[in-house]
Amino acid sequence: MSTTLTLANRFAAWRYAFRTTNPPEQGIVDGVTRWLVVTRAGVLPMTLTSGLIAVLLAATADGPVDWWNVTLAVLGIVLAHLANNLMNDLTDTQVGNDTKDYPRALYAPHPILAGLVTKRQLIAGILVCQAIDLAIMLTLVARRDWWIAGFALAGLFLSWAYTAPPLRLKKIGLGELDVLLTWGPLMVGGVYYAGAGTLPWQVLAAATGYALLPTTVLLGKHIDKLPYDAPAGTRTLPVLLGEGRAKAVTQGMMIAYYLGVIALVAVRALPWPALLTIGALPLLVRTIRAFGQPKPAEPPVPNPVWPLWWAPLAFVHTRRAGGLLILGLLGWAVWVAVR
Repeated sequence: MSTTLTLANRFAAWRYAFRTTNPPEQGIVDGVTRWLVVTRAGVLPMTLTSGLIAVLLAATADGPVDWWNVTLAVLGIVLAHLANNLMNDLTDTQVGNDTKDYPRALYAPHPILAGLVTKRQLIAGILVCQAIDLAIMLTLVARRDWWIAGFALAGLFLSWAYTAPPLRLKKIGLGELDVLLTWGPLMVGGVYYAGAGTLPWQVLAAATGYALLPTTVLLGKHIDKLPYDAPAGTRTLPVLLGEGRAKAVTQGMMIAYYLGVIALVAVRALPWPALLTIGALPLLVRTIRAFGQPKPAEPPVPNPVWPLWWAPLAFVHTRRAGGLLILGLLGWAVWVAVR
């Protein structure tokens, strides 16, 4: 089938798989589509945003920046995210958490359960990502210093501990904290440090502020999974808090992101164009209102990741707010470069 596809059709299939983490209507048309679905590449915008925040803050900081290091570091966190997705699917399958009736196999084809890849191929994908990341880490250690290894190994530990025994942080209500640390201080801080060789508090504060948004996506996903996780003894934070409190925490974190950006601009930890992210406020209002309502019995609009409902709402908001933040920081970086 793939041999009869035009390039335009391939691009359309890749775009659909990247946007939805699902194959297009005609199915898996080629290897690229397969691995976009298997790796859940559609969630990469959150990681790319973390990397670009670091890049743009470094570009406007005092002192030299090693752009080769920055490029390698951004590639490293993207590969680490892909490896994390594969590791989670492998581990959750091995411990019996992922089944054909669990949301992971319902909102998108499960790599193993749906027969997209074999377990051996999934492990091979993990090893390839980790091998490249190891090479990147060693290169950056040689070019910068051993603190790079600290960022990389801390990220690897949190990625492994999220689902793997014996810690299984997701199962004891610490998965959300794992994401907050990973998408904030580790990703943003690590990329910035690789380029600049320093890590000022302003960068850590901005990193933590942005990381609130990816954490809301995970909270939304765990709220979606409440009917499955609670009976199975998977004590995610929403299971511990209950649906009402978990929704309130998610709404509060969304609002806290904007308050944090405003505060950081006020103390000059972020440049004033970062306020462009406020352009996502109308979407924030709609998202918060939606979180205040019960989940519909059927999706009112086409939803390729159903039965997930709260997670996509949080993801779309995160993508919009993060994208506008990047545009603001980019505008400032261009202004600083040309003035």
